[in-house]
Amino acid sequence: MRPAQDVTFREATRDDLPFVVRLLANDPIAAGRESVADGTVPDAYFAAFAAIEKDPNNALIVAELDGEIAGCLQLTYIPGLTYTGGERAQIEGVRVAAEVRGRGIGQLMVGWAIEQARTRGCRLVQLTTDRQRPESIRFYQKIGFRPSHMGMKYHLDASETSEPA
Repeated sequence: MRPAQDVTFREATRDDLPFVVRLLANDPIAAGRESVADGTVPDAYFAAFAAIEKDPNNALIVAELDGEIAGCLQLTYIPGLTYTGGERAQIEGVRVAAEVRGRGIGQLMVGWAIEQARTRGCRLVQLTTDRQRPESIRFYQKIGFRPSHMGMKYHLDASETSEPA
């Protein structure tokens, strides 16, 4: 399998969304929370994409290899008071298409995101990965990320987030 040297990066378009959602769902952990059962993309994904697209601190990025989407990630810039008012970059939803895994695309994608953060003047790049993904943890540690904090999540039930009647 040849290494992926000619990977290009661009912001995702609305037309890319079905493929990106399939990438997000093509994983044993995410399969239970993503919705692509019948091949149609629910409206909620399009609404989220519209919000990402119009927010200057957010970008949904696709990596292309040979003209095809090979991976994706979301890059979010977070202003903050810590680090002397330094901005941080958050990398989320990193996925590489199954048929091109092992060719260095993930490393190129994360390296590209780090470079974007550096160019913007961010003081820190952070990400989370599920503890049930030991391969991902090893991958991120290999490229320089350190498990310096313990992440915690509080999942909200959809009924808790709806507006009062």
